[in-house]
Amino acid sequence: MVLYGSGGPLTKVVIYSVSAAPRPFNGWRIVGAAFTVLFVVYGVQFSFGTFVGDVVEDTGWSETRLQLIFAIYIGLYSAMSAVTGWLTDRWGPRPVVASGAILLTGGYLLWATANSLVVVAIGMVIVAPLGMSCSWVPCNATVVRWFVVRRGFATAIATSGGSLANIVVPPIAALLVGTYGWRTAIISMSIFGGGCMLLSSLVLERDPETVGQLPDGAQTSPSDSTENAIAGVSPAAAWRTIAYWQIFGVYALTFLAVFVPFVHGVQFAQSLGASLQTASTVISAIGIGGLIGRLVMGWVSDRIGRKSAVILALSLETASFIGMAFSNGLWLLYPSAVAFGFSYGGGVVVFPPLVADLFGRAHAGAIVGRIFATAGAMAAIGPYAAQLLHDALGGYRWAFLLSGLANGCALLIATRLPRVSKQQ
Repeated sequence: MVLYGSGGPLTKVVIYSVSAAPRPFNGWRIVGAAFTVLFVVYGVQFSFGTFVGDVVEDTGWSETRLQLIFAIYIGLYSAMSAVTGWLTDRWGPRPVVASGAILLTGGYLLWATANSLVVVAIGMVIVAPLGMSCSWVPCNATVVRWFVVRRGFATAIATSGGSLANIVVPPIAALLVGTYGWRTAIISMSIFGGGCMLLSSLVLERDPETVGQLPDGAQTSPSDSTENAIAGVSPAAAWRTIAYWQIFGVYALTFLAVFVPFVHGVQFAQSLGASLQTASTVISAIGIGGLIGRLVMGWVSDRIGRKSAVILALSLETASFIGMAFSNGLWLLYPSAVAFGFSYGGGVVVFPPLVADLFGRAHAGAIVGRIFATAGAMAAIGPYAAQLLHDALGGYRWAFLLSGLANGCALLIATRLPRVSKQQ
């Protein structure tokens, strides 16, 4: 525009600068999608104990063989998680989780429509483990890429989906079984869960840089980023350390027993006189404890240290198994289930930060995946062994006592873990 004054015309140029508004950070959408995936897959998985009694009564199939099929399913999906984590690094989470949705749904549908144990085995030993392996590791591997400063908090929220499923889904499964039968219950839950998993996969992105963003929603990338400068021990070098095998021993022993309450909790409560609907709430009690444990123990471990947090979790888990072993009514079983859920959930949340503390962040995903694929496969043994003990001795007391013993041994190993200073 032109202004006129005593000295003649004055020219003033006004320049307007318009910058694009910052895009909303997608990281919390990723957390929400991961939460949803873990909610539906673990909701169906932890309802196994609700289904199995009616399956045996309706078909005459051996409960021991069904427990063996479920044990193999757990072991295989744990082992295959190392592969799906590797695929997530290369292809991104979207095709991996989407494929998992189709496979997991297909596996459960084969079980629900089967007329022989052979078909059940095909669905739950071959197809379903492939699908289930596309959940926990791919989702958590994706979440940690989207966050640096708030990584622990984001991971805790995402993984709490599985614990919330323990609270909500088993009673729904029991209601569906009681109203429509076990086949309709599994078909409806697997289709609904597979659809939610498939839709959630569309939200997942490998990392924020893929969509022009930065971790934690930062607007600028610092020139001296701590995350960029982080070094770490390679998986091969970590494998040669005592600390690696100590962590492996801790989690192999605790994973050995971890699915025993999930698989046998409903039947144990029924043996104490509870109805199926009431007995299914034992799994919900575990879920309540697990939800609180996941959200609390990550925060606690930041303050008292990972080693102390692991020792605390394992001490409580050992006590919870002893409480279950001596339960003669729901008055002791419920608090024991809540304590187990809290300690199990808290111990799992501390696991990845413990690895990062001892070996650095650069290769933490690969090291966590390797330990999960091997130690996690131990979880297949516990439920089947518990069924054999039940058949031989007519009760669950020794199964719970031996589970407590396994956690006590894990606790002893945990006391030998190196303590990492906060400065390190």
